[in-house]
Amino acid sequence: MTPVTLPDELVAPSYGSDSLAAVLPAAAGALGVDLTTSTGLRSTDCAAAFGLPGARRVVVVVVDGLGMHNLAERGGHAPFLRRLLPDARALLTSFPSTTAAALATLGTGTSPGRTGLVGYTQRNPATGGLATMVSWTEQSDPYRPGTKTSAPLGTDPADLQREPTVFEALGAGVSVVAPGPAKFQASGMTRAALRGPRYVVAEKFSDRVDATLRALRDDGLVYLYQAEVDSVGHKHGPDSWQWGDALESTDAELRRLVASVPAGTLVLVTADHGQVATDMARQHDVAAEPALDRDVALLGGEPRATHVYVTPGAEPAAVAERWAGVLGDDALVVLRDTAIDAGWFGPVADHVLPALGDVVVAARGNATIVDSRLHPEGARRMPGVHGSLTPAEMTVPLLVSY
Repeated sequence: MTPVTLPDELVAPSYGSDSLAAVLPAAAGALGVDLTTSTGLRSTDCAAAFGLPGARRVVVVVVDGLGMHNLAERGGHAPFLRRLLPDARALLTSFPSTTAAALATLGTGTSPGRTGLVGYTQRNPATGGLATMVSWTEQSDPYRPGTKTSAPLGTDPADLQREPTVFEALGAGVSVVAPGPAKFQASGMTRAALRGPRYVVAEKFSDRVDATLRALRDDGLVYLYQAEVDSVGHKHGPDSWQWGDALESTDAELRRLVASVPAGTLVLVTADHGQVATDMARQHDVAAEPALDRDVALLGGEPRATHVYVTPGAEPAAVAERWAGVLGDDALVVLRDTAIDAGWFGPVADHVLPALGDVVVAARGNATIVDSRLHPEGARRMPGVHGSLTPAEMTVPLLVSY
């Protein structure tokens, strides 16, 4: 098999001590807990690699969608975080660079190939349906015309995602708290990727900061998640004034958090991925391109990182060749085994293999790949997207306050 050579403008993911996977192990190491994930990340080594001091209390903040490039370009909206940038570390996130895959990688300290969360959507091998991982739902007949219908995904989160989380590995000796909205408390995504903490319901981000400060009366770890920057970026674009406003309000709350934590508290701020603006002139619709549609049974992933599941009996190499011919410089198209050998998904467990596309597509530049039979118009026209291997999507900050 020919090894994949990345174009100069793309970067490969990492699942080592320079990656998002190392953040929670490093936090555990700072707390003095020695643990090792199934992919070999040792907490004490990760803490040392990040230069973290020992601490009795640690807060890990994930600002969804706040890539290193996004923060550097729009830092005027984040005076507090900007002050931390000179000492920031640039970490690499997972592939796809998307929330489901990245948060599972973060939560377990492993890789999508171990967690089984490999995209925004993915094939459910047990049913052949299209599962949406963030909402933990499934469309049994995704190509049915008309309004799309979905039902709760029948797969138990602990069966799909079999890796212990770092929160679980910390054990009963460490208090772990996660403030968040009620809708996430018992969601499939939380139970798969982030199980273990005591969940405290707090709807607004300011309320979650307050809950974090209350939890820090005890020693231990607090996991704090902020989704608004990403959701605003999807709706208005990462270059919009609305995105700037979302970053400003998040920055103000993080400044308040750091100013209010007990002395000696270690605060780590990171992200799951960055965002790029779309170019509608570079959007490819599988439904409108016979060469793309041929021999494709199902399309998963997202517009920037696509899992192509081929029709039984069809030759994946022929499908990949046609896709590469149509997409040209707008995407890198590889076979599943090539992507695995290149380490895109990290170590891959046998039970995860059927969830991966037979052909894997990483968009280049500002291109997107959609299927108008699957994706509603709003999803096709999102001005801000992520998922691929560009530095803007793949590079996230690690900002440290102590």
